[in-house]
Amino acid sequence: MLLSRFVAVFLLYFTAASGTTGYDSYNDFVEEHYAPQLDYKNPHWCHSPGLTNGEVTCHSPQGGAHRSTLGTRCEMSCDQGYRLLGKSSIQCLASRRWSGTAYCRRMRCHVLPLIPHGRYTCTNGFMVDSRCDFTCDPGYRIEGQHSRTCERKGSWSGAQPDCQDTDPPKIKCPPSRLKVAEPGKLTAMVTWDPPTATDTADKSLDVILVGQEPGTDFKEGASIIRYKVYDQARNRAACKFIVRVEVRRCSDLPPPLHGYLTCSSDGNNYGATCEYQCEGGYERRGLSSRVCQFNRNWGGDPVECVPMEIKSDVKTVSALLDQFYEKRRLLIMSAPNISDPDYQLQNIMIQKSDCGLDLRHVSVIELLGSPPRETGRIKESLLSDEVIEGLRQAFRISRYYFSMLLLDKLGMDRERFITPMASDELFSYIDSFLLDEEERERLELHRDFCD
Repeated sequence: MLLSRFVAVFLLYFTAASGTTGYDSYNDFVEEHYAPQLDYKNPHWCHSPGLTNGEVTCHSPQGGAHRSTLGTRCEMSCDQGYRLLGKSSIQCLASRRWSGTAYCRRMRCHVLPLIPHGRYTCTNGFMVDSRCDFTCDPGYRIEGQHSRTCERKGSWSGAQPDCQDTDPPKIKCPPSRLKVAEPGKLTAMVTWDPPTATDTADKSLDVILVGQEPGTDFKEGASIIRYKVYDQARNRAACKFIVRVEVRRCSDLPPPLHGYLTCSSDGNNYGATCEYQCEGGYERRGLSSRVCQFNRNWGGDPVECVPMEIKSDVKTVSALLDQFYEKRRLLIMSAPNISDPDYQLQNIMIQKSDCGLDLRHVSVIELLGSPPRETGRIKESLLSDEVIEGLRQAFRISRYYFSMLLLDKLGMDRERFITPMASDELFSYIDSFLLDEEERERLELHRDFCD
């Protein structure tokens, strides 16, 4: 009774195990310590073995018809697509139990890893013959095989693909622009908003400016501004536009005869001012300057440089000096009489350097003798007694010894000489202390004229 109950429990257990598909493990039977009565002829000593999704091949000592007699050995094998778990060979023992169990589990491949920026979908999970198709996020493209199949040996076909970013970013530059330079300038400040770039894959993009920065001064003409952008996969996009600066210009202003121009800025651009200057011995007739207007025309009328006319018959010193104000420098030479040796020596040196005096805008006034024979002259033009006396008192010039006084263009006393001066010494002083930068430049251009 005890034995039959044990056999019934054993049969129930084995049958349940052989039909189960959800377990991956197995348990070996352990022989119990009792000594049943052995019967090698009983064809049902052990229960008849079975294997779901597999095949059992048994060999009995009693012959092929006896699959579960004592001592029978059975070989376990699984159908294609299944893997055997447990004993591949079992034997019917004296305890009326098989020496082990086996289970056929459907074969499957390992879980496929996810690919960055992509995904996959499978026809039957990770089971044999299941195909997994790979797709990439927008902006990416499959590099490699587009699908993998779980093969019958439990391994995936091919190699894992990658999702490569092959879509370049997009960038749009601002429109080209034209800017007119302000009055008196050859440049113009140009500003714009830097472009923004977008990409299907990356949110952070590196936008690079190639060219001049916005908000800076651009030179006359066209400047090409470029922007380029790279995404993290080094895909590149670029755009460009043109910044054009226009300088409105008047026609070239010709210098007057016996004169020259000094112009601000570039000389003929909108807002430029040109000052008229006359050479030595000439004076300006007309406006002192003209300005280039926005309509590309010069304001005012042309200017002439005419020979300087000195009125010597004036009655006062101021009336005489006003004629030279800001035009000429004066060199006043005084001597007791015309035969004074210092005067004669100085007069000879002055006459030889007459061209150099003109280049430096210097006129000579001579005061000679004493009343009632006192004379004063500018070249051949005689001065009145009132003017002679006025010059002597205004600048404290003595009649009793040779002296020479140098006045600047504003009539200021700049230097006194009590002995004759060679022209080189006199010119060196004038060049060092009385000439402005522009006069020095023109002197260098015309110095050889007097040699």
